[in-house]
This record gives sequence, structure tokens and C-alpha cells, in this order.
Amino acid sequence: MDPKSHWERIYRTRQATEVSWYQPDARVSVQLIERIAPDRSSRIIDVGGGASTLIDGLLDSGYTDVTVLDLAGAALSEAKSRLGHRGSLARWIEADVLTAKLGAHQYDVWHDRAVFHFLTKDDERAAYLRNVMRSVKPGGHVIVSTFGPQGPTKCSGLEVARYDAESLHDQFGTRFRLVESSEELHATPSGATQQFLYCYCCLE
Repeated sequence: MDPKSHWERIYRTRQATEVSWYQPDARVSVQLIERIAPDRSSRIIDVGGGASTLIDGLLDSGYTDVTVLDLAGAALSEAKSRLGHRGSLARWIEADVLTAKLGAHQYDVWHDRAVFHFLTKDDERAAYLRNVMRSVKPGGHVIVSTFGPQGPTKCSGLEVARYDAESLHDQFGTRFRLVESSEELHATPSGATQQFLYCYCCLE
């Protein structure tokens, strides 16, 4: 099954509140974005945002230029339905982050929670990084959250990669200055605990 069909099936057969990565409140990401991009007109893209509640938190915080990109149209529809009339305040892109045609030097903040660890092949990670380097402004901010060293080895039936701060930063290279990293123990809707690693870099 191709990736788009896989993720469309996930979101058409399960409630957004049932998937393992669901957060009722994306507090860690919102607080980090508020700190690194206090200007509420900052241009933010949430890659793989789908039905995530990050967009709710950013709109609540007053951000006015937020884009949500996801491969699964069903996930985006879930988020827009939840937001109601506020859905028109965001931009929505149904596309694969590896091939999406994003504008050059367009974003102040690139945010990704739980996409990069699904990229288990070198060519996938290279395509992802090309889009980051093309679309993020010089001096812009890149937040990537993956499963940590003690995180699961599979998610939604797919193999995943696990990272510590050093190995994740190594994937991005010297143009990305690692500012800080942190860990989060995420409680899944089923009651399990998953270790997530957050790395925040600045694109030189």
C-alpha cells in the first residue's frame, strides 16, 4: 500500500482521538513556538499536522499565518471540521512533504511532530531536508520531534527510526545549529507511554 493510501485508511477507520500520537493539547510545541517566534505574524508550517491540535493552540495564541501540510486529506478534513469557522484562518496543503512544492524562504518556523521518524530510507530523508532548506528562511527555526531512543520501533504498522539529540542533529547537518533538545513522555489514548525527542535548530 502506498503511503497516501495507508494514512487515508488510518484516518477513515479511526477517530483522530484514537491514534497513538493524539494530544488533546500540544502544549510543548505551542510553548516552544511562542518562545522562538513571539511575533504573531510569523509564518509557521506544521508538517504532517493532519488532525493535530497544534493549529488550535496556535490560533488561540494569536498566530495569524499558519499552514498545515499533510498527506491525508481525511486528516485535514478532521481538523477543519473541529475548528469550524476558524478553519478559514489557516492554510491547508494536502501533499507529501517529500515532493510538496513549497515557496522559497517562505517560513519562519518549520514544525514536525512524528513525521521524520517514518523516513527510514536515505533518499526520503534527503528529499525532506531539501524541502526544509528551500522553504525555511535563513535564520528561521526548525522543530522536529521523533521517537526517542526508548521509543517504539513501529507505529501504525510501519517501521520507524529512533533518535537521540546527536543522531537527529547529524541527519540535518552543519547548516542547522542545534539550539536545544528535550524529551517528552507521551501518554497515548490507550494508556501506553512513548518517549518523544524534541530538537530545535536554527537554519544558518
